[in-house]
Amino acid sequence: MQLSNYTKEFKKNLNIAFPVMMGQLGHVLVGLADNIMVGQLGAAPLAAVSLGNSLVFIALSIGIGFSFAITPLIAEADGANDIEKGRSFFQHGIVMCCLNGILLFLLLLACKPLLYHLGQPEEVVNLAMPYIDIVAFSLIPLMIFQAFKQFGDGLSQTKYAMYATIIANLVNVLFNYLLIYGVWIFPRLELEGAAIGTLISRVFMLFFLFYILKSKKKFATYFVWAKKSLQKKVFKRLWDLGFPTALQMLFEVGIFTASIFLAGTLGTNPQAANQVALNLSSMTFMIAVGIGVTATIRVGNQKGMGNFKELRRIAISTFLLVFFIEAIFAIGFILLKDLLPLIYIDNAEVIFLASQLLIVAALFQLSDGLQVVILGALRGLQDVRMPTMICFISYWIIGFPISYYLGKAEALGSMGIWLGLLAGLSASAIMLYIRFTYLSKKMIQHATIAPKM
Repeated sequence: MQLSNYTKEFKKNLNIAFPVMMGQLGHVLVGLADNIMVGQLGAAPLAAVSLGNSLVFIALSIGIGFSFAITPLIAEADGANDIEKGRSFFQHGIVMCCLNGILLFLLLLACKPLLYHLGQPEEVVNLAMPYIDIVAFSLIPLMIFQAFKQFGDGLSQTKYAMYATIIANLVNVLFNYLLIYGVWIFPRLELEGAAIGTLISRVFMLFFLFYILKSKKKFATYFVWAKKSLQKKVFKRLWDLGFPTALQMLFEVGIFTASIFLAGTLGTNPQAANQVALNLSSMTFMIAVGIGVTATIRVGNQKGMGNFKELRRIAISTFLLVFFIEAIFAIGFILLKDLLPLIYIDNAEVIFLASQLLIVAALFQLSDGLQVVILGALRGLQDVRMPTMICFISYWIIGFPISYYLGKAEALGSMGIWLGLLAGLSASAIMLYIRFTYLSKKMIQHATIAPKM
């Protein structure tokens, strides 16, 4: 098949993906703004925010993983033009995400004391405790927002969540500034002010998206509460998709968190260099996340229509698109490896170490981008159990042991840690592609044979 058969889909793919990319980048940039503002208070408050967010982020990844179950089900129902089924998945998804938010909040409160047993400075842990309480509570409105966001994504309406996220990020920065430093009539709350700013922005984000979606005529039917009561079988369908997806995210978040701890064993400068390279690569990863959501939506639509040849062609177009985009970023990382670290720090050793890591990061841009988009396509097929196993094997059986053994000071140090990440992500991308190829060809074959029977 000619390359043009795939590249002609790039425009539509980008139209769907662009709002998701902007929303994700907004989260990264506001996190950067948070760090800069809290950093003005000193090293201990900044370390406390970093420690608190590392715990919250693990819970957040689990909740978002569950919410991802909504998108492929809505996309399939939309492709089949079955509004009743779509409404049922949407309304059950809201209940599921609300319960997840409450459970994650309680789980974080229960896990807080563990921070005192992880060898962290007591001053930092004490500062982190009230911060975690407030940010953990903000997971409740955030999870409900996720239900509305994934619903909109499933209907290919990704721009509304982008609007909500960008405006909420501005609200977050504003209230952080007012409450951290005590500007105008507001009290000086420092870290707790940063947490309250996060909570206010997430409540705002939820109500803003709810108002937009509910006011649009094309969504009106979905907001009419179904006559049938909540059904166990629908929750089971959401669980069967959501739980493995949550594990996928947990496995990936886990190995990157482990890389931070491994880098910390090498010293302050290697840990700082690791953080610089991770932050830069996380920004480019958000582009891939947007294309991954597009793959889920478009594959889910074609599955609903039963058009499996188109499904495979469109999915491959998303794989090629992310490969080309990440290749450009990879070249940029290599060419600018000595300049990009200067944005963060002027320490010569950190800059040198970070520049070396960016060479490896340039390579794993390709693997990381491909694996997240192929995962998105498999999610559109509602195939999540085998991909979960693939993620576990790739990151924890292949990637982590390499990071652990090559990441020792007497071996390759920071470079060894990142070679492990590269190995894990590459293994994931290859195995997931094999899985997608097998399933998509099998669907095409069955669809061809079925009419003859």
